[in-house]
Amino acid sequence: MNNANLYAFFASSFPSDRNACAIETHMGRYYTWDDLEHASAKIANLLSALKLPKGARVAAQVEKSPEALVLYLATIRAGYVYLPLNTAYRKAEIDYFLQDASPAVVVCTPRNFGWVAQSAFRAGAKHVFTLDENHAGQISGSLIARAAYQSSHFETVESKPEDLAAILYTSGTTGRSKGAMLTHENLASNAKVLHRYWRWKSDDVLLHALPLFHVHGLFVASHCALLGGSKMIFLPKFDSGNVIKYLPRTTVFMGVPTYYVRLLDNPDFTQEICTNMRLFISGSAPLLSETFNTFRDRTGHTILERYGMSETVMLTSNPYEGERRAGTVGFPLPDVSVRVTGTEGRPETQGEIGEIQVKGPNVFKGYWQMPEKTAEEFTEDGYFRTGDLGSFDPDGYLSIVGRSKDLIISGGYNVYPKEIESVINQMDGVAESAVIGLPHSDFGEAVTAVIVARKNVQLSEAAIIGALKNQIANFKIPKKVLFVDELPRNTMGKVQKNVLRERFTDA
Repeated sequence: MNNANLYAFFASSFPSDRNACAIETHMGRYYTWDDLEHASAKIANLLSALKLPKGARVAAQVEKSPEALVLYLATIRAGYVYLPLNTAYRKAEIDYFLQDASPAVVVCTPRNFGWVAQSAFRAGAKHVFTLDENHAGQISGSLIARAAYQSSHFETVESKPEDLAAILYTSGTTGRSKGAMLTHENLASNAKVLHRYWRWKSDDVLLHALPLFHVHGLFVASHCALLGGSKMIFLPKFDSGNVIKYLPRTTVFMGVPTYYVRLLDNPDFTQEICTNMRLFISGSAPLLSETFNTFRDRTGHTILERYGMSETVMLTSNPYEGERRAGTVGFPLPDVSVRVTGTEGRPETQGEIGEIQVKGPNVFKGYWQMPEKTAEEFTEDGYFRTGDLGSFDPDGYLSIVGRSKDLIISGGYNVYPKEIESVINQMDGVAESAVIGLPHSDFGEAVTAVIVARKNVQLSEAAIIGALKNQIANFKIPKKVLFVDELPRNTMGKVQKNVLRERFTDA
């Protein structure tokens, strides 16, 4: 029987020259493919020596570094379940995740050891280690110190396709975060499809500026490079100056829309800088058409936008060859079935808005310790209800309209925020907008626009509403327009409309 362990899948694609560079850091450190193999073996041996129960969770709230990626690889290699945690989470949030997931091992930064260890032991964890990168780019911490004495050889554990590889908590833009259980097959199948669909090559070089605690940076960017046997240049975080510095040496870049906006704001970002590039990919949040068009005009490159989520990894993508259409997330990926359904579960016709439902080998196993919730989120014929609203155009491109929880019902009419936001975002002087529903005594919900103006531009509520009256139906026109300096976002750039609703409930 072939080993379905995700690490074994990646290792089978490592280049024949194991001394070639796998990861280069911003501090000039180099890691070969042999380094990844041996370092992950040492940590896998350490974890195995702890005599953890089968399926034990290993939680990590650590800063980005090659060693953080190695910890992930070692965890799945040893047959355990990796639980990445956002580095922005504080005590109350960490308490919740650790209590919910009950990890056997927790890894944190040395500066957070005191309070994280207390949370970990209260949650039943038996082992807490530290991992950190200092200002000189050197890696330290008790995890590295303990692993140093372990063998650099490890026989990758035999895993079944349905065995858990990771638990990824939803971003929590609405309600309680849920732990999405992802199997070795879920992650391997998606990596294989993306590798083929995006034409990954062994001589590609990925400029990795994303965090390692999320689908985008860990499961999309890193997996593609590992499966391609391709070099990665690791940046600890996004900085437009650093990205511009390394772009001439890279061929692939993945980012959230905010990254592209900031690159365009930098006068040093030119077409010449992008000469060696073959692919720019955007995801995790909607890309404005203005950003899409401006980027193409500036660089000659068309950003490829795709669509996925914690529970499914990637679902759709604009084509590698052919038209990449602004405002859309392209077509269903191979082996992935996507449908748009109405209120009674029947498929909608082209152009009609409905809930996006998906099915495929990439779709998660369920929510951790939430069997009832898991059952609710799947249809009788096995489709996962994403909670996203969208529609297919006549050419088969999928557009995301918003979340079903963001749907506004005003005076009995359904109002889709994305439609109104698209119109507002095209107005002179508007940087971006978010449309929400607020309580209203007559309408139930009042359509409300929250707008960020461009620098040194004065906008008025009357002007915005007046412009909208010529473009959309009256029931869609905001009853109120509010102006803010910036929209609240989570760490992956998604606008937190629940925060806006709470802030302006009495508006």
